[in-house]
Amino acid sequence: MVERENANVLWFDELRRKDVDLVGGKSSSLGEMTSAMDVPVPYGFATTATAYRRFMKETGINDQVNALLAGIKDYEDADELHATCSKIRQIIVDAKMPDYLAEEIEDAYKELSQKVGEKDPFVAIRSSATAEDLPDASFAGQQESYLNIKGAKDVVKKVQECYASLFTDRATYYRQKQGYPHEKVALSAAVQMMVFSKAAGIMFSVDVTNGDDSKIVIDGIYGLGEYIVLGKVTPDHFIVDKKTLKIVDREITTKPVRLIRKPGSGVEQEDVPADIKDKPVLTDDQVEELAGYVKKVEDHYGCYMDMEYALDERTNKLWIVQARPETVWSRRNKEKKNAEEAPKMSVADAEVVVKGLPASPGLAAGKAHVIESPDDIDNFKEGEVLVTLMTSPDWVPAMKKAKAIVTNNGGMTCHAAIVSREMQIPCIVGTKSRGTAVMDVVKTGDVITVDAKNGIVYKGDIVASLQPKETKPTTVGTTVAAAEYFAPTATQVMMNLGDPELIDKYADLPADGIGLMREEFLWTSYIHEHPLYLIEKGEPEKVVNMLAEGIAKVARTIAPRPMVLRLSDFKSSEYRNLKGGEKYEPVEPADLLGWRGASRYYDPKYVEAFKLELGAVKKVRNEFGLKNLNVMIPFVRTVEEAKKVTDIMATEGLHRSADFKIFMMAEIPSNIILADQFNQYVDGYSIGSNDLAMLILGCDRNNDTVSRLFDERNLAVKRAIRHLIKVAHKDGKTVSICGQAPSEYPEFTEFLVQSGIDYVSVNPDMVKQTKRNVAHFEQRIVLDKATGRGRQDTTDYEW
Repeated sequence: MVERENANVLWFDELRRKDVDLVGGKSSSLGEMTSAMDVPVPYGFATTATAYRRFMKETGINDQVNALLAGIKDYEDADELHATCSKIRQIIVDAKMPDYLAEEIEDAYKELSQKVGEKDPFVAIRSSATAEDLPDASFAGQQESYLNIKGAKDVVKKVQECYASLFTDRATYYRQKQGYPHEKVALSAAVQMMVFSKAAGIMFSVDVTNGDDSKIVIDGIYGLGEYIVLGKVTPDHFIVDKKTLKIVDREITTKPVRLIRKPGSGVEQEDVPADIKDKPVLTDDQVEELAGYVKKVEDHYGCYMDMEYALDERTNKLWIVQARPETVWSRRNKEKKNAEEAPKMSVADAEVVVKGLPASPGLAAGKAHVIESPDDIDNFKEGEVLVTLMTSPDWVPAMKKAKAIVTNNGGMTCHAAIVSREMQIPCIVGTKSRGTAVMDVVKTGDVITVDAKNGIVYKGDIVASLQPKETKPTTVGTTVAAAEYFAPTATQVMMNLGDPELIDKYADLPADGIGLMREEFLWTSYIHEHPLYLIEKGEPEKVVNMLAEGIAKVARTIAPRPMVLRLSDFKSSEYRNLKGGEKYEPVEPADLLGWRGASRYYDPKYVEAFKLELGAVKKVRNEFGLKNLNVMIPFVRTVEEAKKVTDIMATEGLHRSADFKIFMMAEIPSNIILADQFNQYVDGYSIGSNDLAMLILGCDRNNDTVSRLFDERNLAVKRAIRHLIKVAHKDGKTVSICGQAPSEYPEFTEFLVQSGIDYVSVNPDMVKQTKRNVAHFEQRIVLDKATGRGRQDTTDYEW
């Protein structure tokens, strides 16, 4: 019998959770439940790290990889790195797997067929990277996975493709940066029976709304479970008493859509039949059966558990498809206990760890999770403090879970700053520019307090000491405080929004509409896949449907107030981070000035993807009847580009009209200089003051070395804005602003109002204050005009 350490294939019932070095975390967890517990887990096997190493050695690929990696002169050169990694991946895919390895994998698949009693069963093949002797390395979940694979030969092929995915540009770069020899990292592939889910969901052995560990919570929807994670369907909600396993509370929702398997491969959305969409997805007996599994798994692991289940449409059997320790309430309850036992710390006793720019105000404490590589985003847990170099759009799912955010780099207009302000997450950026990079002094697991009002990170949890003392309100008789009042203004105050899930939270703010909805959030939060990749897979409708649903959620909630959707403005590096993106995206040394915005839309390589965005807009306006939706074209370099893009929109049935406006971002000097010519193709402009100031001043706002020179209040920027307003108004066009400056500087808002701007669009946290500021500035203008005694601005804004 082959020793486990030398085996090429191990079955789930041969694995335990301690076998991470052999098969990675995913398979070892499934093995633990299969071999040590009486719970139903879809059966399967895992190719081992040993098999991967034998493949790499016996094909001679290790030597080729070493030679290619040794030939990289500069890992910071994105073009060189991309070319080398592409060669490595192609070498791995093209190599002939040693016959004995291929035969063992094929034999295991055939044996799986016999064990489960299905001829050529559908399986899922999921990659799981494991770092031998490197307990601090985490590469889990970042390589490829393949669903609905059928046939022994295809299984071997997909395992080999999993191997190749270990050498993506990002993974290779970060292994080099961390000093991990590539031989120390291996790839295991879990080959597991597919569950044909007619219902699926998540379960917790603690009530995550309040920390009550005497209860079990079970949520469920129709179809595959992905729509729970994405928030597209509100699930049925069951609360079960942990002792009796009886349902004590339930909430049955309307579930209008579901995600289902296609017969061959892939998934698609369909409407839930009318006769069942309002009915529970599980029977009471099924809920109680699941609760029993939850209790059993919790008892075995000895901690609160977060689990996933699926109900097979063929057999009506319930399966447990994942189990992991729950972290939020485990930590909170532990910290609460520790806090009760520990002596209280005062501000005077607190140790200042680092200082930075207070990008988004707030106060929070928690365990730090240092993420050096985007590859490790999936490891970030709810309620942790995100500590990293800098964020980008593909970090948004992790940012949503963060209690607070602290970064080495960045300024007040960087991605982390803008997004955290919108989400109202405490955030400090640019600690490196204040003397000490946070990643140099904070380690994963450290408890820190983030005082983002003052830009200070403290050691330990001192939130109680920093919070202002509560004061009791003074009342006179039975006087009731008046509701907030916001004076009507001629200059409208709009709201910026990215994540559509936040619209319910902000809908009651006194905004006159949505001045900027960033489409990028929909890609990183809902779709995750590159549009051209989805077209190639034959799933273009996924783009149209998911974009339309996210857009419609905002348009419907904000109606009848108008909203402006900014069409996609990812940079090539951000598109490449979407699944399948590497095949379609160039590696650009300066992608901020590269293939982005309008230049993509008419490009023959991308135009079909752009038409999917337009299809989503048409669906929202025509099928959903939400006529308050308008659009905005970003980063338009030339007048010819404006013509090309609007011509495509017209061809696709989106014509400018009284109830459909096409706006354009004004963020490039050419937009200002040639505004009289751009006017013929658009209804108005929205000033992107961040990019505009950067390009006028020739200053990278995210470069700590020169960021001090970046200032939207510079006279050159003000002259450009004043000129745009003048030229736009001459032809009856409107001008708004959606950059950060009005939120940061009230005097800049005053300048805009005095210049006659039509709209000011700010982040949700600044809507009320900006509304008051605008009203004050407009009243001041009227008063100054009436008295002739007002303060005079003698600055020459003409050019």
